Amino acid sequence: MTAHYFQLLGLAIVIGTAVPQARAAAVWRATAPGGGTVYLGGSVHALRSVDYPLPAAFNRAFDLSSRIVFEVDAKEMARVSKSIDESAAYGKGDSLKNHVDPRTYDYLKRVFALARVPEAKFSRYRPWFLALMLQSQGGNRDFVGALGVEEFLTKRARANAKPILGLESAREHAAVFSGLNERQSEAMLLITFIPRANPASSSTMMSAWRRGDSEALWRMTHDGFRDYPVLGDRVLEARNRAWVPQIERFAASGTTHFVVVGAAHMGGPEGLLNLLRNRNYRIEQL
Repeated sequence: MTAHYFQLLGLAIVIGTAVPQARAAAVWRATAPGGGTVYLGGSVHALRSVDYPLPAAFNRAFDLSSRIVFEVDAKEMARVSKSIDESAAYGKGDSLKNHVDPRTYDYLKRVFALARVPEAKFSRYRPWFLALMLQSQGGNRDFVGALGVEEFLTKRARANAKPILGLESAREHAAVFSGLNERQSEAMLLITFIPRANPASSSTMMSAWRRGDSEALWRMTHDGFRDYPVLGDRVLEARNRAWVPQIERFAASGTTHFVVVGAAHMGGPEGLLNLLRNRNYRIEQL
C-alpha cells in the first residue's frame, strides 16, 4: 500500500471524453477583508493523460503562490502509512467477507479480478480503505492517480523549491474514514464503485470540472450521499468547516498560498467558497 491511496476523491471520477479548454476553471482567488490573498483550486485526484494540459488557471495560481497546500502532506502520510495500513487490515482469521453484504462482496471480487488483485489480498482490508484505493485510481483503470492534479503540482513545487503543506495531519486525514462505522464504511465503498444511474454523468462531471462549475460538481457529488447524509457531512462539509480557519490564517500570513483540495469541497451552502463569502471574502474565479 502507498500513501496516495488516502487521497480522497472529493469528485467522483468516471469515464468521459476529453473536453476542450474552458475560459474559466476550478481555481479562485479569495481576498480577505483585510486584503490578504489565498488561491483555491478544486482538484481531481486521478486523471487520464488525455486530460492534460490542465486548465491554465492552475499554473497561474501556482506561479503567484509561494506555498502549496493539499488536503494532507504526502510526505507525512508516507511516514505513517505503515501504521495506517495496519489499522485498515482485519485481524488474523477475519476478513471483509464477514463484515459486508454478500452482494457487495461478490461485486467487489469481480472489480478486483479485473485489476488482477487476488481475493486473499483485498479481503484483508476494511471497506473504507478499499474505497480509497479505488478512488486513487479514479474508480476506473483509465484514470491514474499519478496523473492527478496534486501529483502534477507536487512535481512543480519540488522543481521550484516551494514548500508543500497539509490542511490535515496524516492521522487526522485517515481518521475521517477509519472512524466510520461498518454500515457507513460499506456505503462509502458502494458509492465509489457502483456506476451512476445516469450514463451521461461521466462527460458531464469532467466538463463541469474543466469550466469550474463548483455548484454542479457539488450537486453531482452530494447526490451520491443522498441516502447517507451523515457520511456526506463527515467527508465533505465537516472538513470544510475545519479548513476555513486555516485558510484564513494563510490569507493573513503575508505569504500567498495555493490551497488545492477535491473539487466537490468548493460548492454548496457549506462549500469553501460560500463559507469564505460569509466571512466577507471576495471570491473571483480565474
